Amino acid sequence: MFSSRYSVAAITEPTREFNAEACYQAMKAHDARFDGRFFVGVSSTRIYCRPICRVKLPMFKNCSFHASAAAAEAAGFRPCLKCRPELAPGFAASEASSKMARAAARMIEDAVSGIGRFDDDVVAIADRIGVTDRHLRRIFQTEFGVSPVQYAQTQRLLLAKRLLTDTSLPVADVAFASGFSSVRRMNSLFAERYGFAPTRLRKEADITPHNAKFFTFNLAYRPPYDWDWMLSFFAKRAIPGVEAVADGVYRRILRFERAGDEAITCWLQIAHAPSKHSLEVTLSPAFAPVIAGVLAHVKRVFDLHADPTEIAIALGKLATHAEGVRLPGAFDGFELAVRAVLGQQVTVKAARTLATRFVAAHGEAIAFDVTPPFDDLNYAFPTAQKVAMLTQDDIAKLGIVSARANAIISIAQKVAAGEVDLSSNADIESTSAALQSVKGIGPWTAHYIAMRALSWPDAFPPQDVALLNALELPNTAKGQREADVIAEAWRPWRSYAVMHLWRSLDAAN
Repeated sequence: MFSSRYSVAAITEPTREFNAEACYQAMKAHDARFDGRFFVGVSSTRIYCRPICRVKLPMFKNCSFHASAAAAEAAGFRPCLKCRPELAPGFAASEASSKMARAAARMIEDAVSGIGRFDDDVVAIADRIGVTDRHLRRIFQTEFGVSPVQYAQTQRLLLAKRLLTDTSLPVADVAFASGFSSVRRMNSLFAERYGFAPTRLRKEADITPHNAKFFTFNLAYRPPYDWDWMLSFFAKRAIPGVEAVADGVYRRILRFERAGDEAITCWLQIAHAPSKHSLEVTLSPAFAPVIAGVLAHVKRVFDLHADPTEIAIALGKLATHAEGVRLPGAFDGFELAVRAVLGQQVTVKAARTLATRFVAAHGEAIAFDVTPPFDDLNYAFPTAQKVAMLTQDDIAKLGIVSARANAIISIAQKVAAGEVDLSSNADIESTSAALQSVKGIGPWTAHYIAMRALSWPDAFPPQDVALLNALELPNTAKGQREADVIAEAWRPWRSYAVMHLWRSLDAAN
């Protein structure tokens, strides 16, 4: 256990007023659990680092501690080229004001990566969150120490820094992939913030041989991380031809569409690098224009923003000896919605069988320009636009009951028409209401979709037989009421409680 001088609470107060001594002790220990919680600026070098940085420990009197990389840069510090602050994990949101500020930060990060449509339009982001832009600026300043616009600028710079260091993409492609309007603007901001030209990073980068043919990146997480359980979860639900788990590696076909551009469909592969507390992501070269967006998806699907210590404290004994359990997300919201409907009142195995038939009948066959390091993936899940044109008979003949076939078509039509938003930044309440307006979509399905497609941390699917069994409660209205009372203690992390409860049943079998 930590001493009072070195504790999670001392470093993560909601006010973001850090205990400098506790931060210094965490940095001295190179403790990966605090990676991304704060950044340290060193006055003698004017450089800022992650707390896990392995360079010579600076003197305490020369250190200042900052809530975000953007705050460190606003204070006049440049990013360390050794520990690379752009590689630090993200964050999970809990308290109300903190949650709103962090939701806004995620929207900005996604927009910089090519996901969503908000960019750094503070008014639009505030409207989505449900507050005034003035209030958003205030809580954002409190949480991160900078304005939303400054935060967006730092995200673009750090993304460009990563692409320049880890890939051989032309500088112009890096600029546009990082959200800059021109190479000139990127060069100008590099000179202003960092005091050197972007090409300096390219000259110093060592991108061979591991990135010579494919793109390979490491995405950090805060330990512990139960990789084996995460793989098992995906393996049981994997649709042959679309995704697979083999030899400790996850891979799939992914369709990624950057706003206003044509979709790119190709492959990715994800392995575990436990010694680095990271996941190693390998991407097809076809994803070059959208690398940032694909990596952002991986972070969300594999829940790399999570803070396992904070969640374990909230879940209590439920998380004992299993603190590394994460919330598995979804690469495509529409795909997850279809699979959720197929999974209604049937086993995981049966749902997978139905999804396999669905893809075989209506999926998109994929050919690769560059041969991937495997040969078992060749289909993309059908788009909402294609499914919206199907008839009930097209789906029912696959052994899917008519009611579910109609629900799938209705969801596809609403998604294609823009009436249902299943993107990662969708509003939970409005999306849930829109889903439940579809005949055949009830609270269980809406909660399940929100939990995995929208990464909602506080879902608790009602009338879930497995959850009630894990809690040793009867599958009755009274049993559900008792389950709801028990789950109140797990807010705002009930989705993680669901994963722990499902996991307990797997362990018992």
